[in-house]
Amino acid sequence: MSSIRLRLLKWLIPPILLMNLGAGALAYVLAPPALREAVLRTLVLLEIVLALACVALIWFSVSSGLRPLSRLRAELNQREGDDLAPIAADDVPYELEPVVSAFNGLLAKVGEGAQARQDFLANVAHQLRTPLAGLKTQLEWLGARHAAPDTAQSIGLMLSTTERMIRQTNQLLSLARAEPHHFEKNRLEPLALDALVAGAVQSFVDQATLKQIDIGFDLQPATITGDRFLLRDLIDNLIDNAIRYTPPGGAVTVSVSPGLLTVEDNGPGIPPAKRAHVFNRYVRLNDKTHGSGLGLAIVRDIALVHDAKLSISEPSGGQGALFTVKFR
Repeated sequence: MSSIRLRLLKWLIPPILLMNLGAGALAYVLAPPALREAVLRTLVLLEIVLALACVALIWFSVSSGLRPLSRLRAELNQREGDDLAPIAADDVPYELEPVVSAFNGLLAKVGEGAQARQDFLANVAHQLRTPLAGLKTQLEWLGARHAAPDTAQSIGLMLSTTERMIRQTNQLLSLARAEPHHFEKNRLEPLALDALVAGAVQSFVDQATLKQIDIGFDLQPATITGDRFLLRDLIDNLIDNAIRYTPPGGAVTVSVSPGLLTVEDNGPGIPPAKRAHVFNRYVRLNDKTHGSGLGLAIVRDIALVHDAKLSISEPSGGQGALFTVKFR
């Protein structure tokens, strides 16, 4: 890859120097013999000065001309990977308008593709929820009426698999709802965060009891502005994640104070080096634990559309993980 500056220097400097050398040679020939030595020294000095001036002028001119491209590059580098907004063309020089137009056309095509994938994901997840719920109901009905050990075991396995499919389907739907660039701000409304958390914790009591985990909560009145369904998904995924990674006999505590939600467990915790990566999709810290690796990615996206700050730290006791969601 060659530089535009070096190309221009290579193309312009030799012809300019040759023209000057020709003019200098003519002046030298026409000068009186007594003045030729002085003329030669003057011509050499002028040639050096002119060459340096040409190099500086070309370098400065090209650098100034490329400055809008540098600004455009900086703007694109500062964008998030999923920011597909068109590039503003107000302050773009005339020569760069075709480039910006081509970029915006490409961004529009990528955005249409992303929107189509999100719509497909949401439609598939939505269409799967009803038949999976019906399948779970039928399996529960069969399990209540067929108590033979072999039959009960098979029905239990099918029921467990169906519940996992339902959970993953709900997570896919949550991902589609929480897509930052497709989130509808008009869905935001004042909500009682403590009431949302209280309802979420109650739905996890049976799951925690089966694993012999002590689940509790400390709820103070707190009102925030948000989307009820997405915030419930955020809370559910944080609690579910804590229960999944906490060993039997452990404890999970959910706390709410004004503008703040925390979920604390005394499980194995998350090493500091891996805390930034657990919010990526399909990342799992423990292959022995069932899950799709989408739960914390959903939490990240929902926190993002609510302008909330999400962080992981160690509890005061030093054992486990403490997830904090700070709302503005």
